[in-house]
Formats: sequence, structure tokens, C-alpha cells
Amino acid sequence: MKKLLMTFATLLLAMSVSAQQYQNVSDTPFNKGKMYASAGFSGLDLNYNSTTKWNLNIDGKVGYFLVDDVMALAEAQWGIHQEYPNDFIVGAGMRYYIRQNGIYLGAGANYKHSECYDDFLPNVNVGYAFFISRTVTIEPELYYNMSTKSFKDYSGFGLRIGFGIYLDEIF
Repeated sequence: MKKLLMTFATLLLAMSVSAQQYQNVSDTPFNKGKMYASAGFSGLDLNYNSTTKWNLNIDGKVGYFLVDDVMALAEAQWGIHQEYPNDFIVGAGMRYYIRQNGIYLGAGANYKHSECYDDFLPNVNVGYAFFISRTVTIEPELYYNMSTKSFKDYSGFGLRIGFGIYLDEIF
């Protein structure tokens, strides 16, 4: 129990230090016109739905801040599965960043294609942009995908870990 409390306290301290990096600065990574690119993975028994035994999902995302703290995202994902054919997912979504602490809330919709079936997956997520430099982040994220094909079998939640890069305006 002491280890769990120490880990939680360390995480809170890291979040406050990361948030203070941009406090009172008008040019944060979450400003209108900034670009975003990310690569990440999920699976490895960090997610759950009733049909999954072992899987690995590798994803890439690109985004653009339409207004301060609001980003439009496009996503592509490739899934490798132990018990059924691999799949490919494309999707779009939005994120809202809480500027003071780097937490973001997101929602989107994905289209999933595999040899067995096609599916439409609305999703929600919450994550944290932990800055390891002025523009590079480690982003743990909790997500929930809701299947429209079979809610019981293919809906699920999980943990995604990614690396993000926040770039200045390029247009």
C-alpha cells in the first residue's frame, strides 16, 4: 500500500511540475494553428473485450489545433491478433486540453476493417500529455470503443501509450 501511495504522490508531483512549465506563457503547445503528430501502441493485455485474448495495436495520429485547446485528429491503426485476423482502423476525432495540467478529453469515430467483419466504433478517451521536453510528450490514455456491430462482443476499454510531438504552425 505504501508503494502505491508513493507512486501516486510522485505522479501528482510530476503532473504539477509539467503543468508549471507553461504557466504564464502565452505560447503553449495547445494554441490555435499548432500541429500534432503521434505514434503509440495499445493491447498487450492492456485492453479488454469479450473476444480478445492477445493483441497489439500500433497507431499513428496527426492533429491540428482549430482554436486554443481544441484539436481535430485523424488516426490510422493496425491491429495484430492471436485468435482472429489482423485489422485496420481509420478514424477522426476531437480533443479538448485542460491547459493548466495537460489532461485531455477526447471523442471520435473509427471504421474498422478485417477479413471477418467491418465495424463502426464511436469512442471516448481521457489522457495526459506529460512533457519531457518543450514539444515532445509521453501520453498515457484510457479509452473506450463502442461497437455498433455487436456491443456485447466487440466493445471494450483499454490503455494506450504514445509519444506526441507538438509543432509550430506550418501553413
